[in-house]
Amino acid sequence: MDQLKLELLFQIIGIGSASGLVYKDNALWIIGDNSGFLYEYHMDSKDLNRHPLIENPSENILKKDKPDFEAITHFGEDLYIFGSGSTEKRNKMVQINVADKKIITTNDLGDLYAVMQSFGKIKPEDFNLEGAIYNGKSWYLLNRGNGSATKNVLFTIEGENLTDQFSVLSNDYKLPKIKGVRTSFTDAVLVDNTIYFLATAEDTVSTYEDGEVLGSIIGSIDLKTMKIKFTKKISDSHKFEGLTLYSQSSEKIEFLLCEDKDTEVLETDIYKLSIDLN
Repeated sequence: MDQLKLELLFQIIGIGSASGLVYKDNALWIIGDNSGFLYEYHMDSKDLNRHPLIENPSENILKKDKPDFEAITHFGEDLYIFGSGSTEKRNKMVQINVADKKIITTNDLGDLYAVMQSFGKIKPEDFNLEGAIYNGKSWYLLNRGNGSATKNVLFTIEGENLTDQFSVLSNDYKLPKIKGVRTSFTDAVLVDNTIYFLATAEDTVSTYEDGEVLGSIIGSIDLKTMKIKFTKKISDSHKFEGLTLYSQSSEKIEFLLCEDKDTEVLETDIYKLSIDLN
């Protein structure tokens, strides 16, 4: 796991504050935490399309009003997009079909988030969902521990739905520090029986206010034991908030990453992270 290579792959003009992405059929599906759109970027043609996730969407929604879409995952032909839950306006989960680009359902997950806070012993002001995984049976949702309590928690949720028929398990993690600041989960993706995650060190004790970015790490968690297998720093300056599988072989695994620059500039850099498995 010592051989890692991070490289800038390309830049997309028209997307700002990218907070999550999914790679599927040579296209990227990207969300931004300031935006009310789902973005569809075709890597061959470089075409960029926008699909509304809320009524009257815009590119740069005021911080106090934004739905704060921070996590995206997919299963089959559906994408699932989650608000962070860091305020009452940020509790939405949108399910959208990638074939016809139509919203299937929009749910308020306030009840689920309240149970997660109670079960994970997380104060409302420290709750900040930033990663989501769905394998068709179980959901894995990650709380970013960038609040004062540094509660990095991986939740496992099972049941009929996420609104009123579910069960919750949780695992807490003490992630490495960068320059004296604890890193905190920013995204994750499931590959076989391993959860790969990103975590960033940001010099703030608030889930609402941004701070100085001190770097990011990549790590992995064994899905069966829920133990961390490895962590490694990949940047001293980037706030990576999106992680998706790009390719894999017996020798190497490649991910695509996006960066949240916490600005209103509609530019998004896409990076490729390669990890040698031998």
